[in-house]
Amino acid sequence: MSSLPAEDHPQPKSLTDLFVSFTLLALQGFGGVLAIVQRELVEKKRWMTREEFIEDWAVAQIMPGPNVINLSLMIGSRYFGLKGAMVALAGMLTVPLVLVLLLGVFYAHFASHPGAAGALRGMGAVAAGLIAATGLKLFGALKSNVLGIRTCVAFGAACFVAVALLRWPLAYVLLGLGGLACLLAYRGLRPAAP
Repeated sequence: MSSLPAEDHPQPKSLTDLFVSFTLLALQGFGGVLAIVQRELVEKKRWMTREEFIEDWAVAQIMPGPNVINLSLMIGSRYFGLKGAMVALAGMLTVPLVLVLLLGVFYAHFASHPGAAGALRGMGAVAAGLIAATGLKLFGALKSNVLGIRTCVAFGAACFVAVALLRWPLAYVLLGLGGLACLLAYRGLRPAAP
């Protein structure tokens, strides 16, 4: 991971800052949060570099549970230990939980309206576009990856083919391609024998 000077790589000022930051992050993340998380944590707050974000996001994706929840736990723990992890988790869940419950009651009342179904389909398309745009924005960080950009692109293409076209279960693709990528990265990071 790259290290930046303290003024270029700030951290949360307090547990309250952590809670409020993750609450605001959670309130922006309807449908697809990857674009929002990357923009907030890397570009605006600068709590992480792009490379750190990619590494932590990869770990968050292979852990059980929602990616952004896993990431919030890792970041909270990094800066404030167990207490920080719990505060970040509370920030991600408290206000959105109340809103989702209210929206659930509202949706139950209007679910049969054709406009509601159309709005949900439109939001799905926007979320897919946000995820694609973020992937393209983060592509440059692969230049410093131990596997090299060609290998990373090959793994990405293989993953797309396996999941989107062949419809293989994501767990098998993660175990197969992820395991192979981890093995290759380990070999690339291993010091050369004298």
